[in-house]
Amino acid sequence: MKKTDVNDFFGSLNAGVFANQIGTALSDVGAGVVEFSKKGKVVITLEFSQIGESNQVKISHKLDYKVPTKRGSRSEDTALDTPMYVTPNGLELFQTNPTAQLFNREQTPVIPQDA
Repeated sequence: MKKTDVNDFFGSLNAGVFANQIGTALSDVGAGVVEFSKKGKVVITLEFSQIGESNQVKISHKLDYKVPTKRGSRSEDTALDTPMYVTPNGLELFQTNPTAQLFNREQTPVIPQDA
């Protein structure tokens, strides 16, 4: 099995929303750390469970972060699930290429008539 493409993996979680949330958390925590000279924290948790007896897994992804503020901190967390397939190319959203040609020319269900 090939290694999972990490950029594609995070981009697929919750249709790309999770990757955007991580970006926001990293920026907010970084800004708070620099502005208030206090420690911040970003925690990403991924839990995997098999779906039935298939080659599909449910990935529970959670983002939890703490932004330092002048008088303390503010925190936020979010959690959702995304199903993915375990394929020879690693973890992927689709088992097969959804944009691949369904039939080749010889297998077309309608045979063209000669003019």
